[in-house]
Amino acid sequence: MIVRLRSLLTQWTAVVPVGAVVLLALTWGRDLPAAVVALVTLVLAGAVLAAVHHAEVVAHRVGEPFGSLVLAVAVTIIEVALIVTLMADGGDKSSTLARDTVFAAVMITCNGIVGVCLLVASLRHGLAVFNAEGTGAALATVATLATLSLVFPTFTTSKHGPEFSTAQLTFAAVASLVLYGLFVATQTVRHRDYFLPITRQGQVIDADDHADAPTARTTRISLGLLGLALVGVVGLAKGVSPTIESGVEAAGMPHSVVGVIIALLVLLPETIAALRAARRDRVQTSLNLALGSAMASIGLTIPAVALASVWLSGPLVLGLGPTEMVLLTLTVVVSSLTVVPGRATPLQGGVHLVIFAAYLELAINP
Repeated sequence: MIVRLRSLLTQWTAVVPVGAVVLLALTWGRDLPAAVVALVTLVLAGAVLAAVHHAEVVAHRVGEPFGSLVLAVAVTIIEVALIVTLMADGGDKSSTLARDTVFAAVMITCNGIVGVCLLVASLRHGLAVFNAEGTGAALATVATLATLSLVFPTFTTSKHGPEFSTAQLTFAAVASLVLYGLFVATQTVRHRDYFLPITRQGQVIDADDHADAPTARTTRISLGLLGLALVGVVGLAKGVSPTIESGVEAAGMPHSVVGVIIALLVLLPETIAALRAARRDRVQTSLNLALGSAMASIGLTIPAVALASVWLSGPLVLGLGPTEMVLLTLTVVVSSLTVVPGRATPLQGGVHLVIFAAYLELAINP
């Protein structure tokens, strides 16, 4: 019995994703008592850690920048499915769900994840060193996608309110897909070396030197378990969202805070993976994860909600308010100044974290 228990504990990264999906199937669409919510939260945390483990196995096998792309796209696809599912539930609050979730993802990734990774790497290794060409290209793409999808609707006049007309929404969706496709082609084919970690002397690190690459069979198993873990993370996050909603309302905070909390939960795997890379002085990998997640969140969410709006009733509000636009502008300007030198000190990390803290404060107290 003890030997079997030890074996089970050593294989927890395989057991937890399966258990998370089973628990999700048992609790989906039901009102959960406090004890079950506590259990769901515990399994959710385990699924996050398991997702990070399997993402790192896949990343080690396929190498960078493909590894960070796998995790970013996988999380975003399931996040998009969650958004569309919640929008299908209807209600006035669902009209701003896509906007709030995408903007939260941009602020979390571009300020929260980037800031903490730069801070950790620079404190641990003296300077955080990365490739300015690749990171700059990623930042430019994120800024363009965010402006097209989240800023322009506030100023268009074809429809009343911060909404796109059908033609404008179609253009934004197609432009998002085209830009995201161009970036992926640049990242993985034509200029792959721009997105690889570099040494202090600026030399590209094209392989991990700390362990042998996993076998093809192990990689396939980890890829499948990664999918299960991510389904569990997003699904269980949705399951505890009513409890989060009631807590937010009881505290007198705006409903948009719910989207922030859910986004924080969903992006936990990328956050932990990025932090681990920063601790190993692979800052470029951390930035690939952060900016790639922001890009995928916009580039995949906007086309998905544009397609879903064909059969979903109610308005689709995408335009940001004045406060959010100021935060987005500040993020783009500061990120540009951070990227240009190709290296960062703890100061840059601290600046990004302060912007992220300001976003959280203004989300709670608008």
